[in-house]
Amino acid sequence: MLLEVLALCGYGLWMLLGLALALGIYNAGRGEALVPLALGCAFVSAGLLAAALRLRTVSEWHGWRIGWSQRPTREALIALATYLPMLGVAGMVRGNEGFWATRLLSVVLALCSLVCVITSAYGYRTRRLANQAGLAAQLPISRLLSACYGGGLWLWVCLVFREDPPRPGVTSWPWAIGLLLIAMLLGLVDGVAWHSLRGSGLGWHRQRPQGLLLQRFLAAALICAVPCLSLVLVPALPGGRWLASCAAAAYIVGKSLELWLFDVALTRFALARSAASGVAWPEVHD
Repeated sequence: MLLEVLALCGYGLWMLLGLALALGIYNAGRGEALVPLALGCAFVSAGLLAAALRLRTVSEWHGWRIGWSQRPTREALIALATYLPMLGVAGMVRGNEGFWATRLLSVVLALCSLVCVITSAYGYRTRRLANQAGLAAQLPISRLLSACYGGGLWLWVCLVFREDPPRPGVTSWPWAIGLLLIAMLLGLVDGVAWHSLRGSGLGWHRQRPQGLLLQRFLAAALICAVPCLSLVLVPALPGGRWLASCAAAAYIVGKSLELWLFDVALTRFALARSAASGVAWPEVHD
Protein backbone atom coordinates (compact mmCIF):
# COMPACT_ATOMS: atom_id res chain seq x y z
CA MET A 1 0.00 0.00 0.00
CA LEU A 2 2.95 2.30 0.56
CA LEU A 3 3.88 2.12 -3.12
CA GLU A 4 0.32 2.97 -4.15
CA VAL A 5 0.32 6.05 -1.94
CA LEU A 6 3.71 7.12 -3.29
CA ALA A 7 2.37 6.75 -6.83
CA LEU A 8 -0.68 8.84 -5.96
CA CYS A 9 1.55 11.56 -4.53
CA GLY A 10 3.77 11.44 -7.60
CA TYR A 11 0.93 11.73 -10.09
CA GLY A 12 -0.69 14.43 -8.01
CA LEU A 13 2.59 16.34 -7.92
CA TRP A 14 2.92 16.12 -11.70
CA MET A 15 -0.71 17.06 -12.20
CA LEU A 16 -0.58 20.17 -10.03
CA LEU A 17 2.82 21.26 -11.32
CA GLY A 18 1.72 20.82 -14.93
CA LEU A 19 -1.43 22.81 -14.26
CA ALA A 20 0.54 25.58 -12.54
CA LEU A 21 3.06 25.77 -15.39
CA ALA A 22 0.31 25.79 -18.00
CA LEU A 23 -1.48 28.66 -16.25
CA GLY A 24 1.77 30.57 -15.75
CA ILE A 25 1.40 30.82 -11.96
CA TYR A 26 4.51 28.80 -11.13
CA ASN A 27 7.16 31.44 -11.74
CA ALA A 28 10.20 29.47 -10.73
CA GLY A 29 13.55 28.79 -12.31
CA ARG A 30 14.67 25.60 -13.97
CA GLY A 31 15.92 24.04 -10.76
CA GLU A 32 12.74 24.87 -8.86
CA ALA A 33 10.68 23.08 -11.52
CA LEU A 34 13.00 20.09 -11.87
CA VAL A 35 12.91 19.29 -8.15
CA PRO A 36 9.16 18.47 -8.00
CA LEU A 37 9.41 16.67 -11.35
CA ALA A 38 12.23 14.49 -10.04
CA LEU A 39 10.46 13.92 -6.73
CA GLY A 40 7.30 12.83 -8.52
CA CYS A 41 9.35 10.56 -10.78
CA ALA A 42 10.91 8.89 -7.74
CA PHE A 43 7.48 8.34 -6.18
CA VAL A 44 5.93 6.95 -9.35
CA SER A 45 8.91 4.77 -10.27
CA ALA A 46 9.12 3.10 -6.85
CA GLY A 47 6.33 0.66 -7.69
CA LEU A 48 7.70 -0.02 -11.17
CA LEU A 49 11.15 -0.79 -9.77
CA ALA A 50 9.73 -3.07 -7.08
CA ALA A 51 7.68 -4.99 -9.65
CA ALA A 52 10.67 -5.27 -12.00
CA LEU A 53 12.75 -6.74 -9.17
CA ARG A 54 9.94 -9.28 -8.54
CA LEU A 55 9.72 -8.63 -4.86
CA ARG A 56 7.44 -10.98 -2.96
CA THR A 57 5.25 -8.18 -1.66
CA VAL A 58 4.82 -6.59 -5.12
CA SER A 59 3.72 -9.04 -7.79
CA GLU A 60 2.37 -6.58 -10.36
CA TRP A 61 2.41 -2.96 -11.44
CA HIS A 62 -0.92 -1.58 -12.66
CA GLY A 63 -2.06 -5.15 -13.32
CA TRP A 64 1.10 -6.02 -15.28
CA ARG A 65 3.31 -8.88 -14.11
CA ILE A 66 6.72 -7.82 -15.40
CA GLY A 67 8.91 -10.63 -16.66
CA TRP A 68 6.17 -13.28 -16.81
CA SER A 69 5.74 -13.24 -20.62
CA GLN A 70 2.69 -11.07 -20.21
CA ARG A 71 1.92 -8.04 -22.32
CA PRO A 72 1.47 -4.74 -20.46
CA THR A 73 -2.09 -3.93 -19.56
CA ARG A 74 -3.78 -0.81 -20.83
CA GLU A 75 -3.46 0.68 -17.36
CA ALA A 76 0.31 0.02 -17.37
CA LEU A 77 0.72 1.48 -20.86
CA ILE A 78 -0.99 4.69 -19.77
CA ALA A 79 1.29 4.86 -16.74
CA LEU A 80 4.37 4.37 -18.92
CA ALA A 81 3.16 6.98 -21.41
CA THR A 82 2.96 9.55 -18.61
CA TYR A 83 6.76 9.57 -18.43
CA LEU A 84 6.98 11.12 -21.92
CA PRO A 85 5.38 14.53 -21.15
CA MET A 86 7.25 14.60 -17.84
CA LEU A 87 10.56 14.27 -19.68
CA GLY A 88 9.39 16.86 -22.20
CA VAL A 89 8.56 19.37 -19.48
CA ALA A 90 11.90 18.69 -17.78
CA GLY A 91 13.69 19.45 -21.04
CA MET A 92 11.67 22.54 -21.96
CA VAL A 93 11.34 24.33 -18.64
CA ARG A 94 13.66 27.34 -18.47
CA GLY A 95 12.22 29.66 -15.84
CA ASN A 96 10.18 31.69 -18.34
CA GLU A 97 7.10 29.59 -18.96
CA GLY A 98 5.54 31.84 -21.58
CA PHE A 99 6.80 29.56 -24.35
CA TRP A 100 3.82 27.81 -25.95
CA ALA A 101 5.54 24.42 -26.21
CA THR A 102 6.27 24.38 -22.48
CA ARG A 103 2.67 25.19 -21.66
CA LEU A 104 1.41 22.58 -24.10
CA LEU A 105 3.60 19.87 -22.59
CA SER A 106 2.50 20.97 -19.12
CA VAL A 107 -1.14 20.52 -20.09
CA VAL A 108 -0.38 17.07 -21.52
CA LEU A 109 1.47 16.13 -18.32
CA ALA A 110 -1.46 17.20 -16.15
CA LEU A 111 -3.98 15.35 -18.33
CA CYS A 112 -1.90 12.16 -18.51
CA SER A 113 -1.45 12.16 -14.75
CA LEU A 114 -5.19 12.66 -14.27
CA VAL A 115 -6.03 9.81 -16.65
CA CYS A 116 -3.49 7.54 -14.97
CA VAL A 117 -4.97 8.14 -11.52
CA ILE A 118 -8.51 7.46 -12.75
CA THR A 119 -7.64 4.33 -14.75
CA SER A 120 -5.64 2.88 -11.87
CA ALA A 121 -8.62 3.46 -9.57
CA TYR A 122 -10.94 1.66 -11.98
CA GLY A 123 -8.43 -1.18 -12.35
CA TYR A 124 -8.19 -1.61 -8.60
CA ARG A 125 -11.97 -1.49 -8.33
CA THR A 126 -12.31 -4.29 -10.86
CA ARG A 127 -9.63 -6.51 -9.32
CA ARG A 128 -10.91 -6.13 -5.76
CA LEU A 129 -14.66 -6.49 -6.38
CA ALA A 130 -15.20 -2.93 -5.20
CA ASN A 131 -17.98 -2.49 -7.74
CA GLN A 132 -20.06 -5.20 -6.07
CA ALA A 133 -19.32 -3.66 -2.69
CA GLY A 134 -21.16 -0.46 -3.61
CA LEU A 135 -18.04 1.60 -4.32
CA ALA A 136 -18.58 2.31 -8.01
CA ALA A 137 -18.21 6.09 -7.71
CA GLN A 138 -16.48 6.69 -4.38
CA LEU A 139 -13.21 4.90 -5.17
CA PRO A 140 -12.15 6.90 -8.29
CA ILE A 141 -13.12 10.19 -6.63
CA SER A 142 -11.23 9.23 -3.48
CA ARG A 143 -8.08 8.36 -5.44
CA LEU A 144 -8.26 11.63 -7.37
CA LEU A 145 -8.66 13.69 -4.20
CA SER A 146 -5.86 11.70 -2.54
CA ALA A 147 -3.55 12.43 -5.46
CA CYS A 148 -4.35 16.14 -5.38
CA TYR A 149 -3.96 16.32 -1.61
CA GLY A 150 -0.74 14.31 -1.41
CA GLY A 151 0.77 15.99 -4.45
CA GLY A 152 -0.24 19.38 -3.10
CA LEU A 153 1.48 18.69 0.21
CA TRP A 154 4.74 17.68 -1.47
CA LEU A 155 4.60 20.62 -3.87
CA TRP A 156 4.06 22.80 -0.81
CA VAL A 157 7.21 21.28 0.72
CA CYS A 158 9.16 22.12 -2.45
CA LEU A 159 7.90 25.70 -2.32
CA VAL A 160 8.75 26.07 1.35
CA PHE A 161 12.32 24.85 0.86
CA ARG A 162 12.78 26.97 -2.26
CA GLU A 163 13.47 30.15 -0.30
CA ASP A 164 16.31 30.56 2.17
CA PRO A 165 15.24 32.10 4.46
CA PRO A 166 11.59 31.30 3.75
CA ARG A 167 9.33 34.21 2.96
CA PRO A 168 5.85 34.55 4.46
CA GLY A 169 4.31 34.70 1.00
CA VAL A 170 5.53 31.24 0.04
CA THR A 171 2.93 29.55 2.23
CA SER A 172 0.04 31.79 1.33
CA TRP A 173 -3.37 31.46 2.84
CA PRO A 174 -5.09 30.65 -0.49
CA TRP A 175 -2.76 27.67 -0.91
CA ALA A 176 -3.39 26.52 2.66
CA ILE A 177 -7.15 26.99 2.37
CA GLY A 178 -7.19 25.00 -0.88
CA LEU A 179 -5.42 22.05 0.74
CA LEU A 180 -7.71 22.27 3.76
CA LEU A 181 -10.77 22.10 1.50
CA ILE A 182 -9.35 19.09 -0.34
CA ALA A 183 -8.68 17.39 3.00
CA MET A 184 -12.28 18.00 4.05
CA LEU A 185 -13.64 16.58 0.78
CA LEU A 186 -11.31 13.59 1.02
CA GLY A 187 -12.49 12.80 4.53
CA LEU A 188 -16.12 13.07 3.42
CA VAL A 189 -15.68 10.78 0.39
CA ASP A 190 -13.70 8.20 2.36
CA GLY A 191 -16.33 8.22 5.08
CA VAL A 192 -19.05 7.55 2.51
CA ALA A 193 -16.96 4.72 1.04
CA TRP A 194 -16.54 3.06 4.43
CA HIS A 195 -20.26 3.42 5.09
CA SER A 196 -21.11 1.85 1.72
CA LEU A 197 -18.75 -1.05 2.38
CA ARG A 198 -20.22 -1.71 5.80
CA GLY A 199 -23.73 -1.58 4.38
CA SER A 200 -23.04 -4.20 1.71
CA GLY A 201 -20.50 -6.35 3.49
CA LEU A 202 -22.55 -9.54 3.90
CA GLY A 203 -21.61 -9.83 7.51
CA TRP A 204 -18.61 -7.49 7.47
CA HIS A 205 -20.20 -5.22 10.05
CA ARG A 206 -20.92 -8.23 12.26
CA GLN A 207 -17.33 -9.48 12.07
CA ARG A 208 -15.54 -6.20 12.56
CA PRO A 209 -11.93 -6.73 13.62
CA GLN A 210 -10.97 -5.47 17.03
CA GLY A 211 -9.14 -2.19 16.94
CA LEU A 212 -10.47 -1.18 13.53
CA LEU A 213 -11.95 2.07 14.79
CA LEU A 214 -8.73 2.94 16.59
CA GLN A 215 -6.67 2.25 13.48
CA ARG A 216 -9.02 4.30 11.33
CA PHE A 217 -8.82 7.15 13.82
CA LEU A 218 -5.02 7.01 13.72
CA ALA A 219 -5.04 7.01 9.93
CA ALA A 220 -7.43 9.96 9.83
CA ALA A 221 -5.24 11.89 12.26
CA LEU A 222 -2.15 11.33 10.13
CA ILE A 223 -3.99 12.13 6.89
CA CYS A 224 -5.92 15.23 7.94
CA ALA A 225 -5.10 16.48 11.43
CA VAL A 226 -1.30 16.60 11.23
CA PRO A 227 -1.05 18.18 7.73
CA CYS A 228 -3.86 20.67 8.39
CA LEU A 229 -2.27 21.75 11.66
CA SER A 230 1.05 22.12 9.87
CA LEU A 231 -0.53 24.30 7.19
CA VAL A 232 -1.51 26.74 9.92
CA LEU A 233 1.69 26.57 11.98
CA VAL A 234 4.37 26.61 9.27
CA PRO A 235 4.07 30.35 8.46
CA ALA A 236 4.20 31.25 12.16
CA LEU A 237 7.17 29.12 13.25
CA PRO A 238 10.81 29.97 12.47
CA GLY A 239 11.70 26.37 11.57
CA GLY A 240 8.33 25.56 10.08
CA ARG A 241 9.76 24.15 6.86
CA TRP A 242 10.72 20.93 8.63
CA LEU A 243 7.20 20.68 9.98
CA ALA A 244 5.98 20.73 6.37
CA SER A 245 8.15 17.73 5.53
CA CYS A 246 6.87 15.85 8.57
CA ALA A 247 3.29 16.62 7.56
CA ALA A 248 3.78 15.27 4.04
CA ALA A 249 5.47 12.14 5.40
CA ALA A 250 2.66 11.69 7.95
CA TYR A 251 0.14 11.76 5.12
CA ILE A 252 1.96 8.93 3.33
CA VAL A 253 2.00 6.81 6.49
CA GLY A 254 -1.64 7.52 7.31
CA LYS A 255 -2.91 6.93 3.78
CA SER A 256 -0.96 3.68 3.55
CA LEU A 257 -2.59 2.51 6.77
CA GLU A 258 -6.04 3.48 5.54
CA LEU A 259 -5.60 1.71 2.19
CA TRP A 260 -4.39 -1.39 4.01
CA LEU A 261 -7.47 -1.37 6.24
CA PHE A 262 -9.66 -0.82 3.21
CA ASP A 263 -8.00 -3.69 1.36
CA VAL A 264 -8.57 -5.97 4.35
CA ALA A 265 -12.22 -4.95 4.36
CA LEU A 266 -12.58 -5.73 0.65
CA THR A 267 -10.89 -9.10 1.16
CA ARG A 268 -13.33 -9.99 3.92
CA PHE A 269 -16.18 -8.84 1.70
CA ALA A 270 -14.99 -11.09 -1.14
CA LEU A 271 -14.66 -14.07 1.22
CA ALA A 272 -18.11 -13.46 2.66
CA ARG A 273 -19.57 -13.14 -0.82
CA SER A 274 -18.00 -16.38 -2.02
CA ALA A 275 -19.13 -18.18 1.13
CA ALA A 276 -22.68 -16.94 0.66
CA SER A 277 -22.64 -18.04 -2.97
CA GLY A 278 -21.42 -21.47 -1.97
CA VAL A 279 -24.24 -21.90 0.50
CA ALA A 280 -26.82 -20.85 -2.04
CA TRP A 281 -25.97 -23.69 -4.46
CA PRO A 282 -27.69 -26.99 -3.57
CA GLU A 283 -25.69 -30.15 -3.40
CA VAL A 284 -26.07 -32.64 -6.24
CA HIS A 285 -26.25 -36.35 -5.31
CA ASP A 286 -25.76 -39.19 -7.76
